[in-house]
Amino acid sequence: MTLKKHRTLNLEHRTGFQAGFTLIEMVVVIVIISLVALLVIPLFPSTNAADLRRSARSLAAAIRYLGDQAVTTRMPYRLHLDVSGNRITIGKPGTGGESAPADPFLNRPILTEGVTIADVEVPRLGKLTAGDVAMDFGVAGLGEFTVIHLRGAGDSYLTITAFPNGGRVTVSDGYQEQDEGAKP
Repeated sequence: MTLKKHRTLNLEHRTGFQAGFTLIEMVVVIVIISLVALLVIPLFPSTNAADLRRSARSLAAAIRYLGDQAVTTRMPYRLHLDVSGNRITIGKPGTGGESAPADPFLNRPILTEGVTIADVEVPRLGKLTAGDVAMDFGVAGLGEFTVIHLRGAGDSYLTITAFPNGGRVTVSDGYQEQDEGAKP
């Protein structure tokens, strides 16, 4: 009869070289922490500055897109800036009045919550701080030089400048006054 001797692992007798975590254990922990961070970080609320920048970029993109659509389809479009009601809507003028465009890109909300239209400046009307301003897009694109000031929380501003007949739209930090020499 032979006796088998079983070896048991005694953690108290590990040498200094054997103590600690293995590389695989460390990698697994890092992967788990990374996955949790990827799931949790997007749930944090966005900052006011990010909301203002997102709204300005979205409005600039809508102005560029409307200009491109008007030129390529040879159909007019109209962007309504309701300064008093803080709304931006897009319409397609026709013989029976103005209708909403079928394009889903044009029917999405442009301004995020907390961002307001401070004022709109056009050469024929001057600076408007209330009421409705219509930006017309014809077969040549935007018809009139327009400056739009968006205000975020804490009196931070971004300026959107739209140039006629070329599709150029710029977004500038701060409240940028346009001098007469800058207007086309």
